[in-house]
Amino acid sequence: MANQSGRNPENDIRSPVVAGRFYPGSASALKQAVRKFMDDAVPVQVKNPLAIVVPHAGYIFSGQIAADGFRQAADHPYDIIVVLGTNHTSGSFRKISIYPGDGFSTPLGATMVDKEVVKALLTADSDCALDKSLHNQEHSVEVQLPFIQILFPEALIVPVIIGSPDIGICTRFGEAIAGVLKSRRALIVASADLSHYPDADAAEDVDGKTLAAMEKLDPALLQKVTQTQMRRGIPNLHTCACGEAAVMAAMSAAKAMGASGGKVISYAHSGDVPIGERDRVVGYGAVVYHADPQSTSVNGSEPLTAAASDDLLTDADKKVLLTLVRETLTRYLSGKTAFTPQGLGSALQQKRGVFVTLKKRGDLRGCIGRMIPDKPLHRLAGDVALQSALEDPRFRPVTLEELKDLEIEISVLTPMSPVPNADHVVVGRDGVLIRKGGRSAVFLPQVAPEQGWGRDEMLEHLCLKAGLLPGSWKQGAELLTFQAIVFSEADFKSGA
Repeated sequence: MANQSGRNPENDIRSPVVAGRFYPGSASALKQAVRKFMDDAVPVQVKNPLAIVVPHAGYIFSGQIAADGFRQAADHPYDIIVVLGTNHTSGSFRKISIYPGDGFSTPLGATMVDKEVVKALLTADSDCALDKSLHNQEHSVEVQLPFIQILFPEALIVPVIIGSPDIGICTRFGEAIAGVLKSRRALIVASADLSHYPDADAAEDVDGKTLAAMEKLDPALLQKVTQTQMRRGIPNLHTCACGEAAVMAAMSAAKAMGASGGKVISYAHSGDVPIGERDRVVGYGAVVYHADPQSTSVNGSEPLTAAASDDLLTDADKKVLLTLVRETLTRYLSGKTAFTPQGLGSALQQKRGVFVTLKKRGDLRGCIGRMIPDKPLHRLAGDVALQSALEDPRFRPVTLEELKDLEIEISVLTPMSPVPNADHVVVGRDGVLIRKGGRSAVFLPQVAPEQGWGRDEMLEHLCLKAGLLPGSWKQGAELLTFQAIVFSEADFKSGA
């Protein structure tokens, strides 16, 4: 039963407007649908969720992805949930609309609004206003409520519509949320879909980049990535994130609440559904922002160390991955045909971050990777191999003629872990990611030894790469380390 909080639900309760269209219109069917989604949801992958990003499309398309996100928080006793919705109804509204009524209803009943939190947010942030008109026909908050009503029946809500992805407005509001909820058991729910309406292949590419940016607690980075994708001229790509503003505010709130990072939980698009069309899709992702120093793996085990990872990646796996990368490059450059490998071992089907480095007669010819393992290793390696060959801005695109002269090196990454200061960075063992002031950069573990740098010199070069002032790593910067299993074609030329 949804929370009534001692109020008469006849007072000022918003009635559902998409029941029977976006989700089942009867209470019994809706309850059954949500419970089935939750039964099939991916296991918990973090210990302390502070905010989640979940989609707001019809349940037939995105309900399972939403359940995957809610599953990360389902075991926690939240007493208030702030739902950050997307502005679909008023192009002229640019700020923050908080619902002024008593509650929202669905076929499951009414869930009440926490009026004290609403009042506190209005005081804390001058961008906020009470404007019921933004909520009357908006579905992005409503579709989250059945999950909230079933999983957190005693929780109160704060329904919010964020007008536009203005970094200043979203950041200020996120910080205001964190301040107001400091003593509460609170969850932030950002309601957002991904790409609209490219074909399936383009959606998977664009959404992968958007999700990788969403994992960072960096609204400026997310906006930069989405703007870059929109400039690519991808046919029928209308947006990269329908709900970008909600995600930016959730990032800001989670970071102010102590989040240490984000994690992509699951992804799909409408073309994955039997009734969907693959030539025009909408993408859906679930992301969780958490306060864990490290999150658990998909199967619930602890993150792999470098040594444990190396044990799981055999020489045979390494050879297969190197062959896959070269074949992907060869086929694309010769005829732009796809390469689908067969008979892959389980290690290559794990989701692992990976970099592909191309060298020509010992000199760097391209290097791009992805820290966030949003795809199986064999797929991600092929993706970043093409990016290394064609999209590294430091070099002209690789040609088919020179491919025979290139040496392929692959770095398979272990999960990143924050460290309190530079004293915990070990040159030769650790790769390092620095983040400060909306800027970031990363070096793989092998970079410093190859350049002959010590720790401090490496960190100075890392600041330079990030566009930061010299010495920025010494104070106020976030440092995260990781390890890598590095191997190249040269390792196997002797027949090893």
